[in-house]
Amino acid sequence: MIGNPDQGKLSELQKRLVFTALMLAVYRIGVYVPTPGVDAAALQAIIQRQQGNLIGFFNMFSGGALEQFSILTLNVMPYITASIILQLLTMVFPTLERMSKEGEVGRRKINQYTRYLTVGLALVQAFAIATTLESQTGPAGEAIVRDGGWSFRIMTAVTLTAGTIFLMWIGEKITENGIGNGISLIITAGIVARMPAALGNTFELVRAGEISLFVMILLGLAMLAVVAFIVFFERAARRIPVQYPRRVVGRKMYGGQSTHLPLRLNPSGVIPPIFASSLLMFPLTLGSWFGPDSAVNRFVNQYLGPTDVAYNVLFVALIVFFCYFYTAVTFNPVDVAENLKKGGAYVPGIRPGQNTAQYIDRILMRVVLVGAIYISAICVLPSILMGYFSIPFYFGGTSLLIAVGVALDTMQQIEGHLISRNYEGIMGARGGRASARRVRMR
Repeated sequence: MIGNPDQGKLSELQKRLVFTALMLAVYRIGVYVPTPGVDAAALQAIIQRQQGNLIGFFNMFSGGALEQFSILTLNVMPYITASIILQLLTMVFPTLERMSKEGEVGRRKINQYTRYLTVGLALVQAFAIATTLESQTGPAGEAIVRDGGWSFRIMTAVTLTAGTIFLMWIGEKITENGIGNGISLIITAGIVARMPAALGNTFELVRAGEISLFVMILLGLAMLAVVAFIVFFERAARRIPVQYPRRVVGRKMYGGQSTHLPLRLNPSGVIPPIFASSLLMFPLTLGSWFGPDSAVNRFVNQYLGPTDVAYNVLFVALIVFFCYFYTAVTFNPVDVAENLKKGGAYVPGIRPGQNTAQYIDRILMRVVLVGAIYISAICVLPSILMGYFSIPFYFGGTSLLIAVGVALDTMQQIEGHLISRNYEGIMGARGGRASARRVRMR
């Protein structure tokens, strides 16, 4: 009698997992649906020659959709860029700030504005890509675009924009009906899908003698160490002690227990590297507007490759900025201090109210700095490996951080569903035993 409700709750979790897997499978199938009018083989040869620059980096984030020039080439990058812009505007315009504090209704309005902005950005980026491809030629001098002109540009812009909207819809459905954050899972699925090919290329280099077996073993051990390092920092937290006062009610004494307020060392998760990578894709689009032979495009390809110093300096600066920015948006020390004060709790040695808020904010700024340094160190690791060891894939760095971080967040959500199921099962069992006792008493 008691097992059936538990099985129902377990089947709900299974349905969420199956739904998430099916949606990600649809995404991976869409990666291989080509956009008409492009010689995919010639484009793939060009992309493979540019694995070390910004184009190769964009191809990794798109899950290989760029080299296939599929309908999902833009991936969810326009949506992420639109989200960044809306969050920045929320801090500038009071109307948007009030809207963000209106609860579910305000969140839906901001999401609607984000979708509209996503369509505009996707159209601009898709049109820029179509214009750039018209002037590109393959290794043998063959034209990549078979029949160019405005018809090709408009068709490509509409097709790639529709692909981004479709992925945005898949991400939202996964968030609502599946497990984990849909947009982050889509990016992770693309990164993970590229890893077997990257590992295959590395083993080919080992077999050809370009990388020694000893170096490859060291890199494997280093990869395991980096994963353990990421897991440690993603789980680590700075605990602020919190004390509840004792209260005497009648003849009984309540309260007096000690607890803590955990501040994660990386409170913003994988958002900073995703946002920073998305913004660094913009110079690639900007350079394509001026043509492949323009000074702007040459500057982008020469100085903004993933192994260049300028790129990594900008990357680290953006990561630090988004670590503080996203933490400021999602965590308000004043609200936390007020909630503690209303509950009668206090930090030992600190006066409740404004002093507690300043104390929490001071600790939070230090914690975020540590987290920003940790994320930056992980994300610039590929540049060191590619510069000194000529590793042909983005070992560690943004890809590994996103993959491990999203996996940890997804596991936490699965644990939350299991804990909720077990708690409801226990409560149901207690309710059933209480009803049985009442029946016996009658």
